[in-house]
Amino acid sequence: MAFLRGDEVEVCSKQVGFVGSYYAATVINNYGNKSYAVQYKNLVTEDKSHPLIEIVSADEVRPLPPKVSATWFASFDVVDAFDNDGWWVGKVSGRQGFDYFVFFDTYGVEIPYPTYRLRPHFEWVNGEWVSKKRV
Repeated sequence: MAFLRGDEVEVCSKQVGFVGSYYAATVINNYGNKSYAVQYKNLVTEDKSHPLIEIVSADEVRPLPPKVSATWFASFDVVDAFDNDGWWVGKVSGRQGFDYFVFFDTYGVEIPYPTYRLRPHFEWVNGEWVSKKRV
């Protein structure tokens, strides 16, 4: 799928310590469908004066996932949790009060989140969104 200038996308980070995270961005240039210049919505330059702009490989870019309103999750549901300015893939491991505990396999940590910071996880596979409700 080719993206055009102005398209809203998510960029998957491949940097150590950020693997499995996705960041909202806008395409500002298309370099022949092999790479894109993107401007992040929540990431800023080191001096915090401007939104961060990067050139990323086409395989790191996907459209925004479908907006699905979820008011509850079950144990073992795969979810995206909003943390550190991006969405991180994890698995619901429990619930206490209004918080869901999410376990992140990649990092071996469990963190509580309120429902509004969670969304159902979808994978972009062969040009279609596929639900990954459970593992």
